[in-house]
Amino acid sequence: MKDIEITNVRNFALLGHTGSGKTSLLDAILFKLGANERHGSPENGTSASDWMDEEKSRKITMWAKSFDLVYSAKDGRRMELVALDTPGYADFYGQVLAATAVADSGVIVIDAVAGIQVGTHRAWKQCETLGHPRAIVVSGIDRENADFYNVLSTLQELWGNQCVPVVIPTLDHKQVVDVMAAKEIPDDIADRAKEMKGALVEYAAETDDALIEKYLGGEELTAQEIAAGLHGAVHDGNLIPVFAVSAKTNLGLEELLEGISLLLPSPPERPVKDAEGNEVNVAADAPFTGFVWRSLNDPFTGQVTFVRVYGGTLKNGQEIYNATKGQKEKIGHLMIINGKKQEEIPVAHAGDIVAIPKLKETGLNDSLCAVGQQIRFKPIEFPTPTTAYSVTAKKQGDEDKLATALHRVADEDPTVHVERNNETNEMILSGLGDQQLEAAVDRMRERNHVEVELHTPSVAYRETVTAMGEGHYKHKKQSGGRGQYGEVYLRVEPRDPSDEEWFVNAIVGGVIPGNFMPAVQKGLQEGLQRGAVARYPVMNVKITVYDGSYHDVDSSEVAFKIAAARALTDGMTKAKPVLLEPIMKVKVSVPDQFMGDITGDLNHKRGRILGVESEDGMQSITAEVPQAEIFRYSSELRSMTGGRGNFEMEYARYEAVPANIAQKVVAAAEKQKVDED
Repeated sequence: MKDIEITNVRNFALLGHTGSGKTSLLDAILFKLGANERHGSPENGTSASDWMDEEKSRKITMWAKSFDLVYSAKDGRRMELVALDTPGYADFYGQVLAATAVADSGVIVIDAVAGIQVGTHRAWKQCETLGHPRAIVVSGIDRENADFYNVLSTLQELWGNQCVPVVIPTLDHKQVVDVMAAKEIPDDIADRAKEMKGALVEYAAETDDALIEKYLGGEELTAQEIAAGLHGAVHDGNLIPVFAVSAKTNLGLEELLEGISLLLPSPPERPVKDAEGNEVNVAADAPFTGFVWRSLNDPFTGQVTFVRVYGGTLKNGQEIYNATKGQKEKIGHLMIINGKKQEEIPVAHAGDIVAIPKLKETGLNDSLCAVGQQIRFKPIEFPTPTTAYSVTAKKQGDEDKLATALHRVADEDPTVHVERNNETNEMILSGLGDQQLEAAVDRMRERNHVEVELHTPSVAYRETVTAMGEGHYKHKKQSGGRGQYGEVYLRVEPRDPSDEEWFVNAIVGGVIPGNFMPAVQKGLQEGLQRGAVARYPVMNVKITVYDGSYHDVDSSEVAFKIAAARALTDGMTKAKPVLLEPIMKVKVSVPDQFMGDITGDLNHKRGRILGVESEDGMQSITAEVPQAEIFRYSSELRSMTGGRGNFEMEYARYEAVPANIAQKVVAAAEKQKVDED
């Protein structure tokens, strides 16, 4: 195992829009540092990062992966670079959240031709949320129509002059220059380089009172002082260094690696807090602490758990404590995984990300620590699903295989949810988009050998009443021997959701004996599961039982249960019942040019626009839209915006369905009732 000082470790996540060049950049770094025998490429299926079949076929990164590399810096330091490659595609944003949660900093990659895109904004916002120091790489500067300086101008307009280049290209984009180190600078960028160097020296000086005094006094700062000052400015978030790189030709790659080594923080510089907000000791000699940020089921190895080591050391064969589950675990094997390559290691240190196979009790979001410690970290919060399908097995008899396969894909990806809707009797598979769920279906077919069909889910409609209605039913049955008798009079009326009292017993004089009232309530509860409009569950009603009758011999709990349920149906039909549908609150973020198309489409979907605001160079539209209209919105939005829009969604409330649509829903329910009968 490499013996590298903890202060020389750099743990960072590669972030950005899909297609911005993150994985290509990592492939170039892997080849340059000898971690891969060839210069891989996602385009031709040889990428060391996008090595899974599902990634190769789609030509996109779908899973966050860590790579552990050694780099020899110019000043003689041996550096450990722990790089996390992340997806740019919105469907796999959960992987970005997991990777950034365990990274010390972010390196945001921007395509030199396409410029800043929605994924760039997402990456920036996530780094802001976590307080991560960050650097920006403008990639693909060798491509036709690449314009580093135009991207830089947009960056500074959006995020301020703190975005300062440390490596810039010549105007023809065929060479790059390290602004601080270069002694000979081409004439076409000499003035720019001088201006940028001055800005960098100012940022360096501002990190220390002694340095600023020296700088203002006209003295030159030493190279060491400038390097230390810039490192501090990046750590504090006051400086965002910008690099120019071509992964294809390795242009600017050495300068980027040097910049990462000099400017980004080491693990001890990034304080870690536990769930209670207490700072955790991350020193090399501290007790071990770690956190599980990813878990997968490998077809050959079995369950593999990925752990970020925060403090101390983790050794092969060590017993550790899972503070989340309250269970001890034994480390059987400790591995570093670089793509397909696996290397067993004896010990891992702070900043490392290691893979541990076959832990019995440990899973995603679990906190690990030395035995005798009790340290728990906040779990990663993943976004709620925005796309859902009803899923069935193509072949009869595959239901058990389907259930196993569904729960397996949900266990591996925390943004994939599986649940049975007992109202519609459907198994629902949901996630962040079509691509993610289609990939999940492919994995089920390949690993569990089960073919599935996806359908648009049924809407979970509800019913309620808008007026007061009187209901009555006498259940009287005589068929020889003991009969059945129970009579119930009731009122049903609208109930405010804040009023928890749904049932009122207004019986006087014992016309319904008290021992039968539980059966009456049970009948009403069962009746509330089948409304009077289209047999959907009823909500927000108050029921008052005020009269009835009984028979000394023939009355029974069953009789009163039946009488209550049918009296409720009678009362609801007279209380102006309506059908309700779930309304979702949607927030859509798109570039300016798509505003008209998006708002028009939302209106077409019976949506109500609540507000529009500018946010990080994008237009953010908040609207309320019926769930029935938005099941396929993920693919529709991608089509309308060319993949440049994204959205999030949450349940808001139930609301009355317009009469013309309610008629269709009721007709469909009646047809289903006939088919079932």
